[in-house]
Amino acid sequence: MPVVTQHLVNGERAAAAQLAGLGVERGGALLVHASMRSVGGDAGAMADALRTVLGPEGTLVVPSFTPENSDTSRSYLERVRGLSDEARAALRAAMPPFDREVSPAPAMGRLAETVRLTPGAERSAHPQTSFTAIGPAARKLLAEHRQDCHLGEDSPLARLYEADAQILLLGTGFDTCTAFHLAEYRLPAPPRRLYRCVVAPQGERGWWEYEDVALDDGDFAALGRAFECADTTGAVRTGPVGSAGSRLVRLRAAVDFAVDWLGAHRSGGA
Repeated sequence: MPVVTQHLVNGERAAAAQLAGLGVERGGALLVHASMRSVGGDAGAMADALRTVLGPEGTLVVPSFTPENSDTSRSYLERVRGLSDEARAALRAAMPPFDREVSPAPAMGRLAETVRLTPGAERSAHPQTSFTAIGPAARKLLAEHRQDCHLGEDSPLARLYEADAQILLLGTGFDTCTAFHLAEYRLPAPPRRLYRCVVAPQGERGWWEYEDVALDDGDFAALGRAFECADTTGAVRTGPVGSAGSRLVRLRAAVDFAVDWLGAHRSGGA
């Protein structure tokens, strides 16, 4: 066996053993946020290790978000800061429309892109916050992702909540824990804002504007620390995977805690 191939096989086995030791459930649904830069190794080998531990009845889910096709996203606003009106207009004119079959999601990292490109993977339809999944529950988890609902009750996060999924923060912190956004939708009268992105539903490029909950992850790191400190049930487990520390989290417990915490700590809370 070639040296490189042997290295990848050994890396996959080691990662699978660490993931199983952390508590990834065989046959379950697992939402993964990953920083392969922190974890090290090959994204393909890590994807294989995750699928090995989940087994043939398990389903692997990753975010495939595309802020690159929106002029209301944080990344766009940072990119155009200081540009002239002419330069901004040129940038907007060059934005490609979302295509669930081919639109890349570079901001989500190497592991997420590896899963997205895996034969047989399914992707939800939201033009900014789609998810990709592979496994027998993929279609059910991703179905009916309404295009005016980023991460709420009509998104895969709510289906993952119903499925009692786990979250793996692979070399990342709670600041990347997308599931906390579901809690924002469950607050009483959450603030809302306008979003805009480029789409081409009939093959013709155009801008689409819609209203949805104003997503804010600015306090997710503090929320996660509070959740971890308050946990007495084993809803959060920590351990090394590759070269980085990781967390395995029960999604339901995280969302339920977040509803109470956000309600108490954000403006207008008790």
